[in-house]
Amino acid sequence: MSKKKILLVEDDPNFGIVLKDYLTLSGYIVTHAKDGLDGLIEFKNNDFDMCILDVMMPRKDGFSLAMDIRKNDKEIPIIFLTARSMKEDILKGYQVGADDYLNKPFDSEVLLHKINVILMRKSVTTDSEDETFEFQIGGFHLNSKLRQLTFTGSDAIKLSPKENKLLRLLAIHKNDLMPRELALTKIWREDNYFTSRSMDVYIAKLRRYLKEDSSVEIINIHGEGFRLMTQ
Repeated sequence: MSKKKILLVEDDPNFGIVLKDYLTLSGYIVTHAKDGLDGLIEFKNNDFDMCILDVMMPRKDGFSLAMDIRKNDKEIPIIFLTARSMKEDILKGYQVGADDYLNKPFDSEVLLHKINVILMRKSVTTDSEDETFEFQIGGFHLNSKLRQLTFTGSDAIKLSPKENKLLRLLAIHKNDLMPRELALTKIWREDNYFTSRSMDVYIAKLRRYLKEDSSVEIINIHGEGFRLMTQ
């Protein structure tokens, strides 16, 4: 998988260098622009997967830069960084198209988590995945349009909407890792303790459905996610 490219626009040179180095060590390719105008030039001349924008900058502030970015790209994720915590600023950030907002100072691990979740959420909405709705899972057949799971020689099980989405996502990643964060952000729209426990309950339900075929197993990959294994 190719590394994701991030445009970081931050006018504090020391903070910008530290953050760039941290994100680079975390596996991203980072371009650091020193102000909003340089950031716009970089955006127009290169391809990026995400923009991280400081709000208060010379020549062009983060909000103005975000509006220019949105004129060219409606989908690219944008995270704002700001030393100001006024409600009006936060609301304005979301109004101009922010995916998230962090107040300085912030924990760099929190930023990294937000980046990972947002990029993962964007990456799963591909046309091919959207078009695929029938899956063979060992002796089971899943029709995700009808929300029906059928085992050879047995009546179809009508899945609940979340059961259906979760099993479909596992089937898309069959014999491969389905990251926990991916399911939580795509199905539950939020990654926290309560949604994580809810997903564990649904995993248990799916395991009960699939126990009819001993060659099918949902394996828990500790700290990472789940793997739907079939022989």
